[in-house]
This record gives sequence, C-alpha cells and structure tokens, in this order.
Amino acid sequence: MLAARIIPVMLIKGRLLVKGERFVNDRVVGHALQAARIHAARGVDELMLIDVAATAENRGPDLDLIRELSRDVFVPLTVGGGVQTVWDVDNLLRAGADKVLIGAAARRNLTFVQRVSERFGSQAIVVAVDWPEETFMSAIAMRMAGAGEILCNNAQRDGTMEGYDLDVIAKVARQVDCPVIACGGCSGYEDMRRAIEAGASAVAAGALFAFTDATPKGAAEYLKHHGIEARV
Repeated sequence: MLAARIIPVMLIKGRLLVKGERFVNDRVVGHALQAARIHAARGVDELMLIDVAATAENRGPDLDLIRELSRDVFVPLTVGGGVQTVWDVDNLLRAGADKVLIGAAARRNLTFVQRVSERFGSQAIVVAVDWPEETFMSAIAMRMAGAGEILCNNAQRDGTMEGYDLDVIAKVARQVDCPVIACGGCSGYEDMRRAIEAGASAVAAGALFAFTDATPKGAAEYLKHHGIEARV
C-alpha cells in the first residue's frame, strides 16, 4: 500500500502567498518562496502551488518563480494557474514542475487533457474537479481523457476549515482508477484521516497550515498512529 501524501497548498498572487474563503477576499499571509522553503525544510511529501490571479489576468504561469522554487526546494512541485496551452505545460515542466494542475482549460476543452497527457504522460497531469459546480461524470471524463490524478475540490469550503466534503470524495474515489487528492475545507488531522479512509490517496490543505499550529509532520504522525501509512 502506498503511503498517504500530505500536500500543503500555496495560493499565490505575484510572489505573495494569499488566502481567502471560497476563492474571494484574499489576504496576504506571507511570501511564496519563504513559505515553500519552510515546508521543504519540514520534509513535506510535495507542494502544490496555484497562481490564483493568472487566469483572471489572462497570462501564463510565472516561470521565473517556478525556476527559483525548483532550485531551492527539493520536493515535488505541482503547479497550476493560467495553464491554457500545451506550451504552458511544457514550459512548467521544463522550469522544474513535476506535475501540472489543469482546471479551467480542462473544463472548456476535454481534448486538451488528452493532448497533454499523450505528450507528457498522465503521471504529469493533475486535473481539478470543483464541486458542487461539476458532476461525478466530470471526474470520470477527465480520467478517461488522461488525467493521472484528480484534485477533488469543493470551492464552497475553500479556506473555511469546515471539513472536506467526504461524501463527494468517497464517490469520486469509487469511480476513478487513479489517485484522488482531497482538497477544500480541511479542518484538521482527523478530517485528513476520514478523507483517506473515504478513498483519497492524498490530502491537501492551505488554511490549516497557514492559520493554525498544524504541520504536515504532525498530520503524518497522527495518521500513522491511526494505522494509515504516511511518511514521517
């Protein structure tokens, strides 16, 4: 059995780390490079970096930032935000990203997922499926198109720390034959345990690590104590 992964999610605008609720009212909570270095020093499984301003500003990802991160932070990086073309995916992977997160572009054009998966391999492609706006068929379609992982996110819970949507996570995990990442609303270590028991292969959290004393290492220790394999 593969160890459950614990993934800090970093939302950025420019080079600033931001956090809000339900993807609105973002406030600055730090600096992206500094936060990434701190997480890396704590031995996290991987980091997820999402440029929340890129799509709205009709631009691609900040490749210079990704290059700096990949030089300084020796943990796997999943990068999203502003990914619209095959060239965006190619540039991110060349800049040092290990995986590319695709959201809006996948929803607009399912064949985009297929094209980038065929070119770069499904292991490099994570597709975000947002609830409750999307249906379970969306997750199945994204997997069939070539997504290597599904980020199961509930936008209405983002930043609220009200808990993952466990029912949705369980249903998605039963319907796709690829890793599912639980995201949106993580309330604590126990919520992570429940998400993994519901079928998630990884648990992602942003506000929990930004605003509480919770740490990825603490989460891993809690999971191991409750019989779930996790890297400590």
